[in-house]
Amino acid sequence: MTKIGYARVSTNDQDTSIQVAALRAAGCEIVREEKASGTSTSGRTELATVLDFLREGDVLVVTRIDRLARSIADLQTIVRTIKQKRAALQATEQPIDTATAAGKAFLDMLGVFAEFETNLRRERQMEGIAKAKAEGVYRGRKPCIDAAEVRKMQSQGMGATEIAKRLGIGRASVYRVL
Repeated sequence: MTKIGYARVSTNDQDTSIQVAALRAAGCEIVREEKASGTSTSGRTELATVLDFLREGDVLVVTRIDRLARSIADLQTIVRTIKQKRAALQATEQPIDTATAAGKAFLDMLGVFAEFETNLRRERQMEGIAKAKAEGVYRGRKPCIDAAEVRKMQSQGMGATEIAKRLGIGRASVYRVL
């Protein structure tokens, strides 16, 4: 049986050192770290590596379930993968052990709360943006494309692809200006 640790933070300015120390203290021989959003499993290469590496009898250890997933669907997919490999999941800060019925039930409850927290945060963010727009404070990103230059290049007979290459912008941006 190998204990494999997985540590994740959402942004580059955050640090995984506290999680790594907790995972090492829990007896993890291998610890993989990642800086990526937990709202989706796509693009999380270290998580994919850990799940691929798991063997029968191994234990995937995280500090908290929200380090693994912030969506109940993703969490259930990860847990199914672990179960298919006849491995187990544990959390150092939460009473989770998928080898027990109580641990599985608690895992699902925590997954629901992690997703709920993410949805609440998104709602508050959207409310804040709507309020700022109403007050005229939020105007979005300043335009960085010279519309006159785009039109001038088009009038010289250049196509959207050529204009985009020369200005270092996307073709869709050229079409939006035109």
